[in-house]
Amino acid sequence: MNELVNMIVKKTGIPAATAQTIVKIVLDFLKKKLPAPVAGQIDGLLKGGDSVKKAEGVLGNVSSLLGKKK
Repeated sequence: MNELVNMIVKKTGIPAATAQTIVKIVLDFLKKKLPAPVAGQIDGLLKGGDSVKKAEGVLGNVSSLLGKKK
């Protein structure tokens, strides 16, 4: 999540605390709207590790929900 917060701060110039609050609000909203397995993957993505592979997995699941191929 820090990577996303830092990107928002850099691109908008808003304080890091504000960016972090915004990210939390958006992520909570998305997790409520997405099926539980995908919402859980969002949490896993934010915990770090191999973020590129995790992001691809989450995006693949979202794409399949929307009926689109990766």
